[in-house]
Amino acid sequence: MRENMRSPDASRATWRKSSRSNGAGGDCVEVANLVANIGVRDSKAPDSGHLIFSPQVWAAFVTQARAGRHDL
Repeated sequence: MRENMRSPDASRATWRKSSRSNGAGGDCVEVANLVANIGVRDSKAPDSGHLIFSPQVWAAFVTQARAGRHDL
């Protein structure tokens, strides 16, 4: 069953880019702590919306990314 989640208000969120972002216009995402969830958005189109992940799902993704499991 799909859970009915209200989208948290991200208007006051502090969005941050990866420390590996080179500032040269490359592909980059921003993340923000949205109280009970993690928000992820495209840094080149911040007004286009964001995705929401639970802290557990986000932590699993970060662990896998650091291990190279999502490298192309």
